[in-house]
Amino acid sequence: MSKLNETISRITDLNKEAIKMAQQHLDMLTKPQGSLGVLEDIVKQLAGITGNPMPKLEKKVVIIMAGDHGVVEEGISAFPQEVTPQMVLNFLAGGAAINVLSRHAGAEIVCCDIGIAVDVEHHDLIVRKVRRSTNNMTKGPAMSRSEAIKAIEVGIEVAEEQIAKGASILATGDMGIGNTTPSSAILKVFTGCPIEKAVGRGTGLNDNGLARKAMVINRAIEINNPDPEDPIDVLSKVGGLEIAGLAGVILGGAAHKIPVVIDGFISTAAAMIAGKIEPKAINYMIASHVSEEPGHKLMLETLELYPMLHMKMRLGEGTGAALALHIIDAATHVQSEMATFESAGVATAKQ
Repeated sequence: MSKLNETISRITDLNKEAIKMAQQHLDMLTKPQGSLGVLEDIVKQLAGITGNPMPKLEKKVVIIMAGDHGVVEEGISAFPQEVTPQMVLNFLAGGAAINVLSRHAGAEIVCCDIGIAVDVEHHDLIVRKVRRSTNNMTKGPAMSRSEAIKAIEVGIEVAEEQIAKGASILATGDMGIGNTTPSSAILKVFTGCPIEKAVGRGTGLNDNGLARKAMVINRAIEINNPDPEDPIDVLSKVGGLEIAGLAGVILGGAAHKIPVVIDGFISTAAAMIAGKIEPKAINYMIASHVSEEPGHKLMLETLELYPMLHMKMRLGEGTGAALALHIIDAATHVQSEMATFESAGVATAKQ
């Protein structure tokens, strides 16, 4: 059995008994039932994922997947491709937004080169390069089917390595100049939405650039004709290596009963792929925020995920997911530290 199939076979439904026990405890705390809203939902989801009605986040890890995109030849990004390796080195030096936000959330960062166009040398970089960049998807498939599967399996392996080191929650991050283009293509293929709803300005395109990007996405879909019922076909034809890797991180987390916090537009494209490969994996996803990329809201609605933050962010890297870790942490502390009506000697509500 392949690594991917073995992983899929291990993804189960959530633990209903643990959810029930978590709910019972929440209802005994000194507050009106349900009054902490989404915090209570998070506690119950974590209980269902982990099987522990009093879930704890012992170790938080942000996994950043980095890869390049052949479609940048079409002028769909405001930034040149060399920014991908430059930003990866910035992550590893601790100077990026994700480093600051992760530090404040008490999370570690690991960065994986799954498909950067050049070699990046740094002792902390995980190098699992499936290939150097994808192909230009307006001229044929972005990658082969076997490369797409291999990239997913790299993501699974990186997730498993972090879980083996004690990670109790994973968060997704990305780096890859041009990666909003394949993400928009994935959204359009899966939902059939008009291109205007799927495409955004990415790192800062003007109106002409936006129109060109929409045209490029339409051409890539027309040339490749990806099958919306076959997520690996979609991924190989109009996807990206870091998107594949993040889909693997999500599946790997789900298989090991570890929650995965989904970042923004690119991470949610990966979540769509993972959810199509195994719908049960969606139960293990926690949506961090809704991005300014126009298509992100539709992605989340399609997955039926509720984003907890609306911060007008559109950076990627895992920044929204890192912020959300604070809220998830707070939810677990509510469950474990609040007094019950009985222990505090507080009268309960009259029925």
